[in-house]
Amino acid sequence: MRCFLTASLVVASLAGHVYGHRQATSSPLDEGRVGHRRKSLGFGPEHPHAVFTTKPHEINVNGNGNYFSSIEPMQVARMFLWNYLSMQNAPGGHRIREDSYTDKNTGVTHVYVRQYVNGLEVTDGDMNINIKDGEILSYGDSFFKGAVPAPFTNPTVSALREPRQEACEQLFQAYNSLRRTNIVDSEQVVMGQAATPVEAVSVLEHIHESNCGMFGLPDSTNADDIADFRPALLKFMATATPDSKVAADIISRFDQHKDSMLVTPTSHFAPTGSNHAIEFVADNVPDSVNPVKAKLAYVQVPNQAGDATELHLVWKFEVEMQDNWYETAVSATAPHQIISVVDWASDAPVPKPDPDVVAGEYKVFKWGINDPECGNRTHEKENFDSLASPVGWHSIPYANDPSFQGVKLTTKEFYRNTTTTWGNNVFAQENWQGQNSYIDNYRPEVGKSKKFAFEYEPQETEKPDAMDEAKKYINNTVTQLFYTTNLVHDLYYRYGFDEVSGNFQQYNFGRGGAQNDAVIANAQDGSGFNNANFMTPPDGQNGRMRMYVWNTAIPYRDGDLEAGIVIHELSHGLSTRLTGGPANSGCLGWGESGGMGEGWGDFLATTIRSNKIYSDYAMGAWAANRDNGIRNYPYSLDESINPSTYKTLDKPGYWGVHAVGEVWAEILWVVSQKLIKKHGFTKDLFPPAPSEDGTVPLGDFYRKDKKGVLVPKHGNSLMVQLVINGMKLQTCRPSFFDARDAIIQADQILTGGDNFCELWDGFATRGLGPDAVVRDRTPWGGGSRTNGHSVPPACKDYLSKSI
Repeated sequence: MRCFLTASLVVASLAGHVYGHRQATSSPLDEGRVGHRRKSLGFGPEHPHAVFTTKPHEINVNGNGNYFSSIEPMQVARMFLWNYLSMQNAPGGHRIREDSYTDKNTGVTHVYVRQYVNGLEVTDGDMNINIKDGEILSYGDSFFKGAVPAPFTNPTVSALREPRQEACEQLFQAYNSLRRTNIVDSEQVVMGQAATPVEAVSVLEHIHESNCGMFGLPDSTNADDIADFRPALLKFMATATPDSKVAADIISRFDQHKDSMLVTPTSHFAPTGSNHAIEFVADNVPDSVNPVKAKLAYVQVPNQAGDATELHLVWKFEVEMQDNWYETAVSATAPHQIISVVDWASDAPVPKPDPDVVAGEYKVFKWGINDPECGNRTHEKENFDSLASPVGWHSIPYANDPSFQGVKLTTKEFYRNTTTTWGNNVFAQENWQGQNSYIDNYRPEVGKSKKFAFEYEPQETEKPDAMDEAKKYINNTVTQLFYTTNLVHDLYYRYGFDEVSGNFQQYNFGRGGAQNDAVIANAQDGSGFNNANFMTPPDGQNGRMRMYVWNTAIPYRDGDLEAGIVIHELSHGLSTRLTGGPANSGCLGWGESGGMGEGWGDFLATTIRSNKIYSDYAMGAWAANRDNGIRNYPYSLDESINPSTYKTLDKPGYWGVHAVGEVWAEILWVVSQKLIKKHGFTKDLFPPAPSEDGTVPLGDFYRKDKKGVLVPKHGNSLMVQLVINGMKLQTCRPSFFDARDAIIQADQILTGGDNFCELWDGFATRGLGPDAVVRDRTPWGGGSRTNGHSVPPACKDYLSKSI
């Protein structure tokens, strides 16, 4: 049984592999897969001047140093910006983004601000300000503070260096050395994943492609016309495509591809924050699946000393490919360097459902059963939450239903009530062809009974027939995916991932936020094996999740049936939309921030499956057919089983976001156990069902603070709440320190700091105490770290009593 791991289990150090949206190489589990290798780019400049401070900042509104809770939060934000930016000498202007919102659960207003210079957006000039009762609780700032370049010209940067230039040169030297000698220590080169010299060369080549561009991309592809973005876009496409033939074709027929693009300028009736917005849409771009959005902007790059940044004029592209959805900044001038890349791939009155609509019933592995080895299937009702899913899982307005786009309706009904796995939160279906189409893909249809009960008894077959055997049970697979995804939607909603904060719904019931972005959930996706991924564009665009079959055993194992994998992927949507605001999907692209995007998914999936009696847990153990799962270590309190600390990030093999994420998830797991020790454990993470008027009873789940705010009573539910609230507070592109401080501040806001010492004790246990230090941090997460095991002075007595 792989449902849990006891603390006495002897653990081997396995090579950390991936689930998620950044696969560095072909999987060692990918036997039999032909002609497809997924890759993902993720890198960008370090911002040495960026800050995140949680020290309360009083706003002087009447000249005597006082502030008033009666002042509207946006006015407080404007006053703070006026004072703060004047003192900081930040050039240009700024705009408070429309995705700013007030969290109805905590009362904190999250304000997001973007910088503009010469009328152009500074794509990484971000501020987030957290306000409550007229007080600035915390803020993050990465605004550019240097000299303003001349309008619409590339600034003269005396020693502009790609933030990853030295590492790329080293990779190139190592690559040439390997090609000459064919000798390699695979663990040091490729994060412990390559078993042979040939594989090592291949992986090293892929790492170079992902972070530096292709070996030998000719400079003849460059152009000098700053207004012509096509050369920059083609150079990015040649680097980003996983298909070497497409890349070679772009290079060999560069001018033909450039001339065949269909470019259309984007016109706006009114300004959208910039008087000089220069935006285009480009169609017929090689290896893109939808037209590419292009916008002239600035990005910050480190100066020669590395202690400040300079503005660099770029074309900012949004590129949707078969396996990736990129936001990238490419130099507007030759040689069109790729400066940064983020892969988006890695929620009124309460409406009432129609009383005549039959609720769904599903034969599934119920919530809490992680995989087929942990329990049997049972019949479960459509247990939708009247706050999170007011009209159920199968109702969707005709006007928001993509299957009715362009269709003239003859009905006067507002909602369409479906009898398949299609609803307001998720569209679930097979995707055997591995394409981006989904509306007409197959999904089970059960008629008015809404009983989704299907056979699931896969048999051993010969390997060539194993995929066909898996496909026999597609009805069960899609049903399970629909059920799990809806429950994750409802759970996260109740912890604050609602419409204004960017959740995934086609219709938002008039409760704010951008809609028409339900999750497209593809089961048994034909684009690969042994993985899963989730693409998170900004609020108002559909998230896309692809679940794969795992060919790790006969019969094949279906990743859709392992709840931990599904929860991990959906958690990418949660963390990406909450960090930096729902309209900014570029805040968790690489380095420590990208790693935490993976770590939150592991932590939440592990927390959801955990029991009152403590156990260790491995990720992906059933699907991968490995007792210890697909990470380096199971998640455990025992340091002999999982030795991860903050310092672990310095080890060879911990460059990638998944390895970084393992460390973050392990730290959160240890912290959560401190809260469980203090507050106990609840077996049901779902809050009580709301009353008919929408109010939420306390039950044995909540307590009320002095202001009537609902606070989860138990350690595991409280930790989930603090983690999610912390995502809303933290800055764009957070470090481990920033995310830690945001969680501690989330507790200060929610409980008045009741758990200050428990939280610090948990973080310090794994090296993330206040005395932890990192030096020479690189954009992709490198650096030299020192563990910090101390706690603040106020917690000394707490520690002495707890020993």
